[in-house]
Amino acid sequence: MDFNIPEEYTAFRSSIIKFVNEELQTNSSQNDYEGNFYKEGWNKCGNQGILGLASEAKYGGTHSKIDVLRSCIGMEGFGYACDDVGLGLAINAHLWTVQMTISKFANAKQKEKFLPKMCTGEWIGCHGLSEDDSGSDVFSMKTVAEKVDGGFVLNGHKRLVTLGPVCDIALIFASTNPTVGKWGISAFLVESSFKGFERKPVQHKMGLRTVPIGRLHFDNCFVPEENVLGAIGAGWSISTYSLEYDRCCMLSAKLGSMEKQLEKTIDYAKNRKQFTKNIGSFQAVSHRIADMKSRLEIAKLLLYKNAWMKDNDIPGMLDSAILKLFLSESYVASSMDAIRVHGGNGYLTEHGIERGLRDAMGSVIYAGTSDIQKNIIASHLGL
Repeated sequence: MDFNIPEEYTAFRSSIIKFVNEELQTNSSQNDYEGNFYKEGWNKCGNQGILGLASEAKYGGTHSKIDVLRSCIGMEGFGYACDDVGLGLAINAHLWTVQMTISKFANAKQKEKFLPKMCTGEWIGCHGLSEDDSGSDVFSMKTVAEKVDGGFVLNGHKRLVTLGPVCDIALIFASTNPTVGKWGISAFLVESSFKGFERKPVQHKMGLRTVPIGRLHFDNCFVPEENVLGAIGAGWSISTYSLEYDRCCMLSAKLGSMEKQLEKTIDYAKNRKQFTKNIGSFQAVSHRIADMKSRLEIAKLLLYKNAWMKDNDIPGMLDSAILKLFLSESYVASSMDAIRVHGGNGYLTEHGIERGLRDAMGSVIYAGTSDIQKNIIASHLGL
């Protein structure tokens, strides 16, 4: 196996770091405190081509073909340079749960309508799957789509929808035949202008405050036939496909955040003195930093392997579950270690260390909780 990363990929990462440093440096701490979505930064990312990584160039995408490994390495650079973790999550959600799914399953007319606007950032995409009574048990959803002349009428709701409050296009899963369970789920591309579609306000949360998350409601919302994604009843297959990409790519920016977090922690340990010594010379401190480095390198190998599998059309439900579990739990553990090394300063908001832990906690929940990932892993082991 060749572990050399192509030079064009590392150059792409460097170009994104340069872009972030020059164009996206803003008061992210204030945005975090106020829960503001950095829309200006979103638009700049669209102009830079970052919002078109999950689409082919002929539909407005960044490259001639979708290159998952290059995209993940690029978003890793984004997370390294940008301390607005919510913005990184928003971009990845837009790319991998919506744009990528449209790129795979939409017909040519749908691609021509939706993808160019998503690539520029003019249209923001969201992915609606979870409901009040169907979180981990997602296919027990109650949202229904009834066939009528010319299309379907949707009734129900979705919750915990990343970018839901600001979306222009929502990929919604609803039951078109409740009697057959998950085999009766279908996918719909619901536009924000459709009558009966309501985007609820942003919900406040522990971390990731700069990415809008909220509820979507459907009250006799008519969706025309041409907005059905894929075949009727194919929703389970489509959602499973999108979740694999979600688990593979969603945390790529977090990998960069972990790298920056490690650098800051090492620098602090080298310069903070106690008992006339740099605290990094104390084994308790140095071992925590060694754990942070180990988690980072293992997570990077898992991410790159998963991205390579996607680029080579190798099924990866097991591997993506392992990646999602390990990277998200590692992000939380390393954020805890960073606070411990920084001591009291790490606990104070003004130093920006505690925010890493608040932002990290969401990663063990969204795109399937850590317990669900363990269930998936166990099932693939025949348990």
